Amino acid sequence: MSIPASETVILITRNGMGEGTPELQLKLISVYLKLIDENNILPAAICLYTDGVKLATNGSPVIDTLKSLEKKGVRLILCSTCLNFYNLVDQVAVGIVGGMSDIIDAQFKAEKVISI
Repeated sequence: MSIPASETVILITRNGMGEGTPELQLKLISVYLKLIDENNILPAAICLYTDGVKLATNGSPVIDTLKSLEKKGVRLILCSTCLNFYNLVDQVAVGIVGGMSDIIDAQFKAEKVISI
């Protein structure tokens, strides 16, 4: 198990990355997460909320990468309100189901917050 090198927190609020088509957004987030995993550029936490929680559920194209990051010590915090809103609580494949207070705690302990 690796230890995250920084107290950076990444916020993922979309089911992908950027403003393009859904397919492009998923491709971009897949490449982004794979590169931080392969290069061990590990944030302390990744917080997923709004549409971002969909990335941590069954069938997501980035599940294996998220599992790898979690094994390396990256905390994956999923918004319980968002999971309930989308009826996805029973489909969580990786990470911990937390509340907004967990996300706020991660943000305020972070040296740097990156919003995707």
